[in-house]
Amino acid sequence: MADFRRTAVTSFHGVASHPSMVRSLLAAALLATAAPLAAQVHVSPAVDPKVALLRDKALDGDNYAWEIVEGLTTEVGPRLAGTEAEARARDWAVRRLTAMGFANVRVEPFDMPVWVRGYEHAEIVAPFPQPMVVAALGNSGSTGPAGVTGEIVAFDSVDALKAAPDDLVRGKIVFVDHRMPANQDGSGYGEFGAPRRQGPTIASKKGALAIVIRSIGTDHHRNPHTGVMSFSDGAKPIPAGALTVPDAEQLVRILKRGQPVTMRLVLQSQTHQGQSANVIAEVPGRDPSLPPILVGGHLDSWDQGTGAIDDGAGVAIATAAAKQIMDAGRPLRTIRIIWFGAEEPGLFGGNAYRAKYGKQPHHALIESDFGADKIWKVDSKLGDARKPEAEAIGKVLAPLGIVTGSFTEADGSDIGPMLADGLPGVGLSQDGTRYFDLHHTPDDTLDKIDPAQLRQNVAAWTAVLGVLSGGIEEPKARKRR
Repeated sequence: MADFRRTAVTSFHGVASHPSMVRSLLAAALLATAAPLAAQVHVSPAVDPKVALLRDKALDGDNYAWEIVEGLTTEVGPRLAGTEAEARARDWAVRRLTAMGFANVRVEPFDMPVWVRGYEHAEIVAPFPQPMVVAALGNSGSTGPAGVTGEIVAFDSVDALKAAPDDLVRGKIVFVDHRMPANQDGSGYGEFGAPRRQGPTIASKKGALAIVIRSIGTDHHRNPHTGVMSFSDGAKPIPAGALTVPDAEQLVRILKRGQPVTMRLVLQSQTHQGQSANVIAEVPGRDPSLPPILVGGHLDSWDQGTGAIDDGAGVAIATAAAKQIMDAGRPLRTIRIIWFGAEEPGLFGGNAYRAKYGKQPHHALIESDFGADKIWKVDSKLGDARKPEAEAIGKVLAPLGIVTGSFTEADGSDIGPMLADGLPGVGLSQDGTRYFDLHHTPDDTLDKIDPAQLRQNVAAWTAVLGVLSGGIEEPKARKRR
């Protein structure tokens, strides 16, 4: 720029000697040069006022989400995958979605193995006899009614268990401890979930009688956290349970006394072949040839609480946002609402949808499955060509206190395999600071949901759908003349 300024002044010499004339000609030259540069500058898309209005309407007055999660948890309650309770939840969902005016409401079943919890009990037999609170992990082997009794061998991590000689573990009850921290993004779940996901297989292959872990949770309530695990690499199923965090810490103190510790464990359970299903509904788009937008959560829950935050809130948020769009008019693209079945025992509903629809194009996949606390960040994976669309999403969410994160990633449990296949998606990150206080416990109940934060979720989802839908056409009766 400095070089240009010197050249301009030299060329003006002798053409106009008056200083004001020189300044005017110089400014004109600068503007003429700047014009092509300005054309190259990326301008963020403006917020569609209709979408902003829908966002604000949902924030101020949405009741759909609360009515859905309140009805589901009150009239159905716990919804263990593949059980009669989950079947009742599907019937409830069909009635509710139909009454709300959605189209093409249907149930798409699939077969699956069904694990059902039975009687549970744990106690320290020696050296300091006392009861402990335990919950079987999903797919745990059964002790039978007599239970098992054995000496405890303790490890502070899965890696320590993995490195232990088989002789140290054989015939004993393994205990794995850990220290899972609370954090906003829930990232600790990946690392600290290893005792539940990998521990039972490792313990079994080393000849353990059973395994108990410190619950994968961040609370200090005397509530055990259940969750799925599986036996892999040919490992024989053994009893596997989770002690509450206070009980796990009590066991650590007992072990530090330096005496052999004996535990009696009863974890009864049954496994049989059964069936689950996805519940699907739609807001039909004006152009059915366009790829749909998939929004959803999972209908099933664990059996200890009523599945309010995991994931009654998720299906409620997704459905309420779609209803907000439908109330406003007809979107260009179809919005497909999915209440996935059997997510908790292994993404069965997501995999069933993937097998049937996963090779078809989708405009975007979005899933709510992390409670109902405020959304604080949005990520997207829409591709370079659709970056303006991703930026528009970020801009319309900013007034809700939501920051824009990555443009190359999105997440979701049921939709995760399809995202990995290359389908586009959007990820709305909820505050997970207290999520693992409640997740998979008897405390997962309706009273843990804050209605104001629930509405913020619906407002964010409504805004995202408003951008992705390609424009909403008001019904003719509503059009202003």
